[in-house]
Amino acid sequence: MATVKPNVTFLGAGSGFTAGVLRDVMLIPDLAGGELRLVDIDRKRLEITTRLIKKLAEHMKAKHGVDWKVTGTPDRRKVLPGTDYVINCIEVSGTACVRHDNDIPLKYGIDQCIGDTIGPGGIFKALRTVPAWLDILADIERLCPEALVLNYTNPMSIMTLAAVRSTRAQVVGLCHSVQGTSKKMARVANVPFEEMRWRCGGINHLAWLTELSHNGRDLYPKIFKRAREDREVYESDPVRFDMMFHFGAFITESSGHLSEYLPYYRKRADLLKKYARDGYRGGSSFYADNWPQWRKDCDRRRDELAKDLTKMDLNRGHEYASDIIEAHALNRPKVIYGSVLNAGLIPNLPADGVVEVATLVNKAGFNPCRFGELPPQMAAVCASHMRVYDLVVRGLKNRDRESIYHAMQLDPLSAAVCAPAELRAMTDEMALAEKDFIPAWMTKGLGKVSRRGSGKVTVGIGLKKTKDKGPFAAG
Repeated sequence: MATVKPNVTFLGAGSGFTAGVLRDVMLIPDLAGGELRLVDIDRKRLEITTRLIKKLAEHMKAKHGVDWKVTGTPDRRKVLPGTDYVINCIEVSGTACVRHDNDIPLKYGIDQCIGDTIGPGGIFKALRTVPAWLDILADIERLCPEALVLNYTNPMSIMTLAAVRSTRAQVVGLCHSVQGTSKKMARVANVPFEEMRWRCGGINHLAWLTELSHNGRDLYPKIFKRAREDREVYESDPVRFDMMFHFGAFITESSGHLSEYLPYYRKRADLLKKYARDGYRGGSSFYADNWPQWRKDCDRRRDELAKDLTKMDLNRGHEYASDIIEAHALNRPKVIYGSVLNAGLIPNLPADGVVEVATLVNKAGFNPCRFGELPPQMAAVCASHMRVYDLVVRGLKNRDRESIYHAMQLDPLSAAVCAPAELRAMTDEMALAEKDFIPAWMTKGLGKVSRRGSGKVTVGIGLKKTKDKGPFAAG
């Protein structure tokens, strides 16, 4: 065991995940160290992160006697050969498109909270990110084809779907919403998390905790009662608890994310007032207003930690990356929740789509576990998203702008607010605003976007009305 020394390449080392994930890797028991290869095209952020990870490696050697070599480079092709594990956390375009992703849809009445997984913001993040991701996967197939690939970058389901349709490499999409939500439910039910039994399945950010029990007793009656009677419990996640009341189970993502995944909560001002709260509970423009400052704060924090490591939590966290590496490198089987090709794991969801289910990891790699059918109302919510993801990936792989229009027109929130012609005009406006970061075929032949129907629409939140100009007004 003491001779196992994996090589881990971290793409997008400027990510806020980097230090925590690599700390966890360095804390895996019985590894003899290894090499951590940091890659980022932003040289300033790469330098800060490399200093911090080197400081962490020094601490691990002094305290645990393990030797981790740390390398930083802007060129992934230099470090991919010999890599055993690739962790992907890239962010294409930085903060350049944050306001476009939020503000252009808002003109059409589409109010987003986070906007990086589905909806206008998520679809355009895919247009920016998937091409770079496919290039990375091609390099992995050529330079380290046996590596396990761990993706943390959103839009998670679209990224994973693009991967499973494009590469022979073993790829899994990773999030922390299942870990966080299952622990939250244990707190609401007031039972020890380690004693709670649960099942979870669906798609990333829309997985359902279909079973929760303790000592053989169903916990949902108690959770329903607490959410209805305890205002503090309900207010912690209004949209998630409302969906639980009406659909029958709790969902794995925050009320803010969830509210923009559905056609119910953000299409009218009165509904926003009733169900949305601040921050991750549904605040309007929450990411757009805060993301640029968060990035600056993250860089500043990393610089501080590199100078004084005692300010960092040096305990192993709950991200799945280190569990996967431990299970695979040391053949210590572990169960994680990951986004993987469905292929019948949830039979009443599209077989060629990506689902989030329990996945056994061992020396062989990823072994997804069959979940079985979701209750039909839950499957229907997931399926509506999977059709959008499918169209986005088809559009990107086939360079087909029509598929992107169709994806936008089928997005649940966008479709609840706008007519198809308005969504087509909005897509064109976003494409022109972000043309430097998305494929050229998205803007070919567009010229200047028509203003017809693009700034004032007859639906949405507090927007002025225009006269109806007929079915071809925005086309």
